[in-house]
Amino acid sequence: MRFFNTAGPVNPAIHYCLPPLERLDLQDVLLLIAQQKYFVLHAPRQTGKTTCLLALMSHLNATDQYRCVYANVEIGQSAREDVRRGIRAVMSAIAAGARDFARDDLPNQIWLDILERQGEDRALEELLTVWAERSPLPLVLLIDEIDALVGDTLIAVLRQLRAGYAKRPRSFPQSVILCGIRDVRDYRIHSNQEKAIITGGSAFNIKAKSLRLGNFSRPDTEAIYRMHTVETRQVFTEEALGRFWELTQGQPWLVNALGYEACFEMKANRDRQRPITLKIVDEAKENLILRRETHLDQLADKLKEERVRRVIEPLLAGMEEPRNLSLDDIDYVRDLGLIATDKPVRIANPIYGEVIPRQLTAGTEETTVQETVWYVAPDGRLDMVKLLSAFQQFFREHSEHWVERFDYKEAGPQLLLQAFLQRIVNGGGRIEREYGLGKMRTDLLVIWPLSSTIQKIVLELKLLHKSLEQTLAAGLEQTWQYLDRCQAGEGHLVIFDRAPGKLWEDKLFTRRETVKGRTIVVWGM
Repeated sequence: MRFFNTAGPVNPAIHYCLPPLERLDLQDVLLLIAQQKYFVLHAPRQTGKTTCLLALMSHLNATDQYRCVYANVEIGQSAREDVRRGIRAVMSAIAAGARDFARDDLPNQIWLDILERQGEDRALEELLTVWAERSPLPLVLLIDEIDALVGDTLIAVLRQLRAGYAKRPRSFPQSVILCGIRDVRDYRIHSNQEKAIITGGSAFNIKAKSLRLGNFSRPDTEAIYRMHTVETRQVFTEEALGRFWELTQGQPWLVNALGYEACFEMKANRDRQRPITLKIVDEAKENLILRRETHLDQLADKLKEERVRRVIEPLLAGMEEPRNLSLDDIDYVRDLGLIATDKPVRIANPIYGEVIPRQLTAGTEETTVQETVWYVAPDGRLDMVKLLSAFQQFFREHSEHWVERFDYKEAGPQLLLQAFLQRIVNGGGRIEREYGLGKMRTDLLVIWPLSSTIQKIVLELKLLHKSLEQTLAAGLEQTWQYLDRCQAGEGHLVIFDRAPGKLWEDKLFTRRETVKGRTIVVWGM
């Protein structure tokens, strides 16, 4: 039985998968290679880059037009600024790739001697020159994980590739594909010798094109799941398929991880007579987040970077005009996969949208002394009025202390409330989040299961902007719209007043407003 792949390159014999070369514009790639171009293939982690490179190598070698070799140079990462160690690692990786994938042992026989004779500043160029001159076919070199190299080691590799470029194809590889998370323009290289930042573009200005490997489309996503149905006869409801797409937006690892969790990890669902339903998909999503799977943990770790914070913080806070937000930062965070590839700037998918605030507030959530049972009414419903009353008091007593602990201080009030809510809702429900640039708000939908139905509660979080009257008017209309769209039974508007020096007595209030026949509770903080 095949299964959903969540680790390493895809093997079609054992994994559900799309044909890897169909994910590339193969005609474009082959044209670039035929024209002796050097170019970049980049995409976020675990989107299928290595799988596509290996498939491309097999395709090229089957044509008998080229000798194509794949090399993963990630082993050079530990060398950092030790250029000799780094070049040694890169040369050994290329030699191993030639031996393993092309049955060509020449690089393995000569690379160490070349390094000893030429030194680290010329050795890689010389190895590729000698190899290309002796190869019966033009060489095509696929270098994976190139941006795992750092500092002077990366500079040395890029510049030696550039130095040999004019000798191609007789005395240097006809085509080189650099593959990594980021485009070469964003290889921010700090050189100890030059005491400056060198961009990858200047160190590798022979690049002809940058190709990005995209997410699955909705039909692609559904095709992956239907492969499971064909092989096992286990069906997915249409609502479940729609939810898979909504949660993942086609991010390949998420598509496979959710499928594996729903169909294999959740043991009851190994009964192939049991259909995969909407409820199962939501439970699978929560399981992935709570386990902090490696892919999600790696993404969350990027939140510590200042360049990432400058993009993500305004999204969380719903700022209208964020400060210090540059196109370079947006491109960088987009390359990491944290935000969508198209406009407007927004979190890439709902799972990341939930992981990000939960990661930023994990310590707060764990150390907040609150229990779910305190806020559950006798009929099992979540008492949101009681909960927000408690938070209002908590915010008055602890907000200055807690918000200061956040790296994302601009979004501190919203994050603090989400941590407080998450602590309570973990007892049986879930929170869905919507936020983004220019929204001027954060939308939360609390979903709380009851014995025979579901309780839906809308919370609209806003920063006080201009006057209270203007903020209130806009917030009430937005809350009503969200209530109507979600078909929720209860709505709350929370307005955070961050004006310095203002007395708490002037900030804190509770009132009820009626908008188009719906009652909305307004909370001033």
